[in-house]
Amino acid sequence: PMFVDHFKERIYDGDIAERMVVVSPDAGRAKLANHFAERLGATLAVLTKQRPDHNEAEVTLLIGDVAGRCAILIDDMIDTAGTLCAGARVVKDAGATRVFAAATHGLLSASAVERLRDSVIEEVVLTDTVPLPEEAVAAEMFRVLSVDRILADSVHNVFVDESVSAIFAGENQLF
Repeated sequence: PMFVDHFKERIYDGDIAERMVVVSPDAGRAKLANHFAERLGATLAVLTKQRPDHNEAEVTLLIGDVAGRCAILIDDMIDTAGTLCAGARVVKDAGATRVFAAATHGLLSASAVERLRDSVIEEVVLTDTVPLPEEAVAAEMFRVLSVDRILADSVHNVFVDESVSAIFAGENQLF
Protein backbone atom coordinates (compact mmCIF):
# COMPACT_ATOMS: atom_id res chain seq x y z
CA PRO A 1 0.00 0.00 0.00
CA MET A 2 2.90 2.42 0.65
CA PHE A 3 4.02 2.25 -2.97
CA VAL A 4 0.49 2.76 -4.29
CA ASP A 5 0.09 5.81 -2.04
CA HIS A 6 3.47 7.16 -3.16
CA PHE A 7 2.65 6.93 -6.86
CA LYS A 8 -0.90 8.23 -6.39
CA GLU A 9 0.60 11.28 -4.71
CA ARG A 10 3.00 11.74 -7.63
CA ILE A 11 0.04 11.60 -10.03
CA TYR A 12 -1.95 14.05 -7.91
CA ASP A 13 1.00 16.46 -7.76
CA GLY A 14 1.24 16.38 -11.56
CA ASP A 15 4.68 14.80 -11.56
CA ILE A 16 3.29 11.84 -13.53
CA ALA A 17 0.84 12.86 -16.22
CA GLU A 18 0.98 9.88 -18.58
CA ARG A 19 -1.16 6.80 -18.34
CA MET A 20 0.60 4.19 -16.26
CA VAL A 21 1.51 0.54 -16.67
CA VAL A 22 2.77 -1.68 -13.87
CA VAL A 23 5.33 -4.21 -15.06
CA SER A 24 5.83 -7.53 -13.31
CA PRO A 25 9.42 -8.81 -13.48
CA ASP A 26 8.16 -12.37 -14.06
CA ALA A 27 5.01 -14.47 -14.24
CA GLY A 28 5.28 -15.38 -10.55
CA ARG A 29 4.73 -11.76 -9.50
CA ALA A 30 1.99 -11.04 -12.03
CA LYS A 31 -0.86 -11.36 -9.53
CA LEU A 32 0.75 -8.91 -7.11
CA ALA A 33 1.59 -6.50 -9.94
CA ASN A 34 -1.98 -6.72 -11.24
CA HIS A 35 -3.34 -5.85 -7.81
CA PHE A 36 -0.94 -2.88 -7.66
CA ALA A 37 -2.03 -1.80 -11.16
CA GLU A 38 -5.71 -1.99 -10.25
CA ARG A 39 -5.19 0.24 -7.20
CA LEU A 40 -3.35 2.77 -9.37
CA GLY A 41 -5.83 2.65 -12.24
CA ALA A 42 -3.03 1.38 -14.46
CA THR A 43 -2.66 -1.48 -16.92
CA LEU A 44 -0.44 -4.54 -16.49
CA ALA A 45 2.53 -5.87 -18.42
CA VAL A 46 4.65 -8.94 -17.64
CA LEU A 47 8.26 -9.71 -18.46
CA THR A 48 9.44 -13.26 -18.94
CA LYS A 49 13.02 -14.27 -18.33
CA GLN A 50 15.32 -17.21 -18.24
CA ARG A 51 18.46 -17.77 -16.22
CA PRO A 52 21.34 -18.96 -18.38
CA ASP A 53 23.67 -18.94 -15.35
CA HIS A 54 23.61 -18.35 -11.58
CA ASN A 55 22.88 -14.70 -10.68
CA GLU A 56 22.27 -13.95 -14.35
CA ALA A 57 18.93 -13.37 -16.06
CA GLU A 58 17.94 -12.68 -19.62
CA VAL A 59 14.64 -10.97 -20.41
CA THR A 60 13.01 -12.93 -23.22
CA LEU A 61 9.58 -11.40 -23.74
CA LEU A 62 7.37 -8.45 -22.81
CA ILE A 63 3.66 -9.24 -22.61
CA GLY A 64 1.43 -6.17 -22.61
CA ASP A 65 1.37 -2.65 -24.04
CA VAL A 66 3.75 -0.08 -22.55
CA ALA A 67 3.94 2.34 -25.48
CA GLY A 68 3.24 5.93 -24.49
CA ARG A 69 2.90 5.03 -20.81
CA CYS A 70 4.86 5.65 -17.65
CA ALA A 71 6.07 2.23 -16.48
CA ILE A 72 6.65 1.06 -12.91
CA LEU A 73 8.66 -2.13 -12.54
CA ILE A 74 7.79 -3.60 -9.16
CA ASP A 75 9.53 -6.38 -7.25
CA ASP A 76 10.22 -7.58 -3.72
CA MET A 77 13.95 -6.80 -3.75
CA ILE A 78 16.76 -5.41 -5.83
CA ASP A 79 20.06 -7.24 -5.39
CA THR A 80 22.47 -6.78 -8.31
CA ALA A 81 19.85 -4.93 -10.43
CA GLY A 82 20.88 -6.80 -13.58
CA THR A 83 17.45 -8.23 -14.32
CA LEU A 84 15.73 -4.98 -13.35
CA CYS A 85 17.91 -2.89 -15.67
CA ALA A 86 17.52 -5.36 -18.54
CA GLY A 87 13.75 -5.34 -18.07
CA ALA A 88 13.70 -1.56 -17.92
CA ARG A 89 15.60 -1.40 -21.22
CA VAL A 90 13.08 -3.75 -22.86
CA VAL A 91 10.18 -1.65 -21.55
CA LYS A 92 11.77 1.62 -22.71
CA ASP A 93 12.58 0.14 -26.14
CA ALA A 94 8.92 -0.91 -26.41
CA GLY A 95 7.86 2.74 -26.11
CA ALA A 96 7.46 3.55 -22.40
CA THR A 97 7.84 7.30 -21.87
CA ARG A 98 9.32 6.99 -18.38
CA VAL A 99 10.51 4.08 -16.26
CA PHE A 100 10.38 3.85 -12.47
CA ALA A 101 11.27 0.93 -10.22
CA ALA A 102 9.86 0.06 -6.82
CA ALA A 103 11.00 -2.67 -4.44
CA THR A 104 10.54 -3.41 -0.77
CA HIS A 105 14.16 -4.31 -0.07
CA GLY A 106 17.07 -2.49 -1.70
CA LEU A 107 20.02 -4.81 -1.11
CA LEU A 108 21.98 -3.11 -3.91
CA SER A 109 24.96 -5.43 -3.82
CA ALA A 110 27.99 -5.49 -6.13
CA SER A 111 27.73 -2.75 -8.76
CA ALA A 112 23.94 -2.36 -8.51
CA VAL A 113 24.00 1.38 -7.80
CA GLU A 114 26.24 2.09 -10.77
CA ARG A 115 24.17 -0.22 -12.97
CA LEU A 116 20.96 1.62 -11.94
CA ARG A 117 22.52 5.05 -12.49
CA ASP A 118 23.54 3.99 -16.00
CA SER A 119 20.11 2.54 -16.79
CA VAL A 120 16.96 4.03 -18.30
CA ILE A 121 15.31 4.00 -14.87
CA GLU A 122 14.44 7.51 -13.75
CA GLU A 123 13.88 6.76 -10.08
CA VAL A 124 14.06 3.79 -7.70
CA VAL A 125 11.61 3.78 -4.79
CA LEU A 126 12.58 1.57 -1.85
CA THR A 127 11.67 1.11 1.79
CA ASP A 128 14.08 1.50 4.70
CA THR A 129 13.96 -2.21 5.65
CA VAL A 130 17.64 -2.51 4.64
CA PRO A 131 20.23 0.29 4.98
CA LEU A 132 21.28 1.62 1.59
CA PRO A 133 24.94 1.68 0.59
CA GLU A 134 26.61 5.10 0.82
CA GLU A 135 26.69 5.60 -2.96
CA ALA A 136 22.92 5.05 -3.12
CA VAL A 137 22.25 7.51 -0.30
CA ALA A 138 24.24 10.14 -2.23
CA ALA A 139 22.44 9.45 -5.54
CA GLU A 140 19.33 11.50 -6.22
CA MET A 141 17.61 8.69 -8.10
CA PHE A 142 16.78 6.75 -4.92
CA ARG A 143 13.70 7.62 -2.89
CA VAL A 144 13.24 5.84 0.43
CA LEU A 145 9.87 5.33 2.11
CA SER A 146 9.83 4.59 5.82
CA VAL A 147 8.14 1.50 7.26
CA ASP A 148 8.24 2.97 10.79
CA ARG A 149 4.47 3.36 11.07
CA ILE A 150 3.82 -0.20 9.91
CA LEU A 151 6.35 -1.58 12.40
CA ALA A 152 4.98 0.51 15.27
CA ASP A 153 1.40 -0.50 14.49
CA SER A 154 2.44 -4.17 14.22
CA VAL A 155 4.16 -4.14 17.61
CA HIS A 156 1.19 -2.37 19.14
CA ASN A 157 -1.32 -4.83 17.70
CA VAL A 158 0.70 -7.81 18.93
CA PHE A 159 0.97 -6.23 22.37
CA VAL A 160 -2.78 -5.64 22.66
CA ASP A 161 -3.60 -9.00 21.03
CA GLU A 162 -5.15 -7.52 17.88
CA SER A 163 -4.74 -8.57 14.27
CA VAL A 164 -1.54 -7.52 12.50
CA SER A 165 -3.21 -8.25 9.14
CA ALA A 166 -5.77 -5.56 9.92
CA ILE A 167 -3.02 -2.95 9.61
CA PHE A 168 -2.78 -3.72 5.91
CA ALA A 169 -6.54 -3.68 5.33
CA GLY A 170 -6.27 -6.94 3.39
CA GLU A 171 -3.47 -5.62 1.18
CA ASN A 172 -0.96 -8.17 2.50
CA GLN A 173 -2.78 -11.06 0.83
CA LEU A 174 -1.05 -12.02 -2.41
CA PHE A 175 -3.28 -14.96 -3.39
